[in-house]
Amino acid sequence: MQSVHTVSAYDGELNYLAKRIAAMGGHAERMVEQAIAALINADAGLAQKVIEDDQVLDDAQREIDDRSIVVIARRQPMATDLREIIGTIRISADLERVGDLAKNVAKRVVAVTQGQHPTSLFRGIDALAGLALTQLKEVLDIYASRAVDRIAFLRDRDDQIDAMYTSLFRELLTYMMEDPRNITPCTHLLFCAKNIERIGDHATNIAETIYHIATGEQMPVDRPKGDKTDRVGAPRDTAAI
Repeated sequence: MQSVHTVSAYDGELNYLAKRIAAMGGHAERMVEQAIAALINADAGLAQKVIEDDQVLDDAQREIDDRSIVVIARRQPMATDLREIIGTIRISADLERVGDLAKNVAKRVVAVTQGQHPTSLFRGIDALAGLALTQLKEVLDIYASRAVDRIAFLRDRDDQIDAMYTSLFRELLTYMMEDPRNITPCTHLLFCAKNIERIGDHATNIAETIYHIATGEQMPVDRPKGDKTDRVGAPRDTAAI
């Protein structure tokens, strides 16, 4: 009976960590959605809520770290269980960073929305956020289902986020070159866009961690990542040549 009780308690500890990751994921999704809504709708109140909600993810990560250390010390897990616990620590760190990135977008809402900007800029931000959120939601579904056959497609799709971010970077740069009054708000939008692109990267990191938990193997290193903004220069005035 003691052995059965011990196994049951151990399973309960692992299940608790999994539930906390699911709760963190849901909270991170809401923060991203609300940060983008605050940016597009110039909603300073909603932006402030996102900033304050970040503390929830900070507290959850610390709790997961502490509980994971206790489980490792008490149970001395091996193989799959050890990967599960270490993976939980890594995923909680990625989700905490997603919350930080959403908070960073929210903190720029007032600065961005003080002036008038072309609607296309906000459409671009909204489309980029839509891709990043889809990536985050799908990877959390994979965490729950352990459907690792979907991970390769999800990881490869991160290249789409990078491409859209590069396109948005180029568009914002053009607006800054056309009118110096656009420099300040467009710079803030550039930071927002970069934060959103990084959310996609963290979702991809989570996918790779899940793959390692489920299979015990690392995914191939040829992951398509990295935007191409380093290759984007100021538009040339061909009429002057």
